[in-house]
Amino acid sequence: MSFDVLGLILQAGLIVKLVLLVLVMFSVISWAIIASKWWELRGVEQDSEAFLEIYHQEPFEEVYDAARDLGRSSIALVFLAACSEMARLAAQAGRSTVSELEPKAMRRVCKRISWSSAHEAQRLERGLPFLAMTGSSSVYIGLFGTVVGIVQAFQGIGASGNASLAVVAPGIAEALIATAMGLVAAIPATIFYNVFSARIDAAAGSIDLFAEELEEDLGHITGSDLAAAQAPGPSARATSG
Repeated sequence: MSFDVLGLILQAGLIVKLVLLVLVMFSVISWAIIASKWWELRGVEQDSEAFLEIYHQEPFEEVYDAARDLGRSSIALVFLAACSEMARLAAQAGRSTVSELEPKAMRRVCKRISWSSAHEAQRLERGLPFLAMTGSSSVYIGLFGTVVGIVQAFQGIGASGNASLAVVAPGIAEALIATAMGLVAAIPATIFYNVFSARIDAAAGSIDLFAEELEEDLGHITGSDLAAAQAPGPSARATSG
């Protein structure tokens, strides 16, 4: 069977071969993204669960050390970004501790949390547009190759003047290989796009909830009212969403 398929591909016209080459490239890149994204999301989920457990039970200093060790977690990276911004602002203001930061400085920390949350959500979505493109376009690319192959087959029939099944079938089979390859590329890309989209939506929701909780907790640590520290107009959470 594999020999027959290979033979059909080798006998196909130039345009059909180019279509097959494009579809093979789409399929290979899609599977590379699928494997990479699967391990990435698995690491994000595992480290985020571990970080949240430590965050809710341990002192601030131990949470910071844990966040540095759980770098695959998006919420841990949001936490580190907030800590980095607080330390920078405290040094600029000549404060010895972050608990002495003023409400104006805390507004900037809140903005940093919002931007970091949005950045982490976008980072998790990397690769998904290609899977979506592969799932939606591969079938049509394959269909294009099939149409071209059928046209070439009928041209060959017209030139030979013989319309027997033995003459027609090989050309049609060569053309249909392009449609089959389009389906091979599109089906896994579509399935995993939907699976990853659901997992990323859940992770993004966790990031948003943690960002809100972190802003509230930092308000207690600094003695500032973070709600009052927010700038007028749309909140940072709305901006990040």
